[in-house]
Amino acid sequence: MKLSKHLVEKPWGREDVPPAFGVVDARRVGEVWYEGSGTESLPLLVKWLFTSEKLSIQVHPNDAQAHERGLDSGKEECWFVVHAEPGAVLGIGTKRPLCADELRQAAISGEIESLMDWKPVSAGDYYYIPAGTVHAIGAGITLVEVQQYADVTYRLFDYGRPRELHLEDGVEVSVAAPYVDQRSGRAVSGRRLADGPYFQLWYADRPDQIRSFDVNGPCLVIPLAGEVIAGQTSGAVGDCLLIENISLLTLSDNAQCLLASPFVS
Repeated sequence: MKLSKHLVEKPWGREDVPPAFGVVDARRVGEVWYEGSGTESLPLLVKWLFTSEKLSIQVHPNDAQAHERGLDSGKEECWFVVHAEPGAVLGIGTKRPLCADELRQAAISGEIESLMDWKPVSAGDYYYIPAGTVHAIGAGITLVEVQQYADVTYRLFDYGRPRELHLEDGVEVSVAAPYVDQRSGRAVSGRRLADGPYFQLWYADRPDQIRSFDVNGPCLVIPLAGEVIAGQTSGAVGDCLLIENISLLTLSDNAQCLLASPFVS
């Protein structure tokens, strides 16, 4: 099944998002979400993000913290950088550990921006972002985000934009510390990028690699280049496919894709 696209306007979005994503006017689109066609629930949420400015410095709760707040789940995610302009950065973690009071005061004063660990990035970099990680996406970046199916974000700092902040909840769920997660690096074709508690993420650019992936059951396929084919359905950049079994999938010779499986060992 080819999923439908949902375009989300953002103040940090772009007006030059490629037409393949369904943009037909000059809206400032920041995110493209993929949704089912009916009432069926999807196992994961896939997004493309297009940035012209920095996103807010933010944090997501874990499942337990989300349940305490009446939410269905927390949010863990993995980023795969598709394109990055020269000098583009991702803010992941803080340069040093911050206690709750330090984090709160830094967010209020704006000092948090200089306390973030801004990492230079380029196409092919990926980072797994556990719940509690203080993070921000910089300007000039196109990336794919795979995450738990939850829309819960606590903004700590937003560069003076007139949007709501969530300082108390954000500080309470934050682990403000240097980023040390090993589920990050440069993508290697045919390898699993991330193995988290909620999903696995794989990267392939050759047809023969798919068969070696330890994926059981339905998975989401995100084309990055070329064409992916599953039965009678094909997809290219801008599409996202939900397939029942990885054995149904083939790739064109020039294809690159991500595969996200919610079934973990």
